[in-house]
Amino acid sequence: MDTEHKSGITTWLRSRTGLALLAFLAIAVFFLATEHTAHLFGVLPFLLLLLCPLLHLFMHGRHAEHGGHAHHQDESAQGDKR
Repeated sequence: MDTEHKSGITTWLRSRTGLALLAFLAIAVFFLATEHTAHLFGVLPFLLLLLCPLLHLFMHGRHAEHGGHAHHQDESAQGDKR
């Protein structure tokens, strides 16, 4: 009995109402994307500037690991003196 029972969402999406809604949403997304492309490209430089602090925070690494930098600098300075 469980194998024959389909999910309610997939059954609804395959109905006439669901297909009509999906078609309407696809058309709406298409027209929104084509008509507002200029707005998106106008905001793009500002989005790149806003990404800089986020990239710094997430890609910088943990600050607890910074203690190792001084140790590596001491080793490289000793290597230069040899």
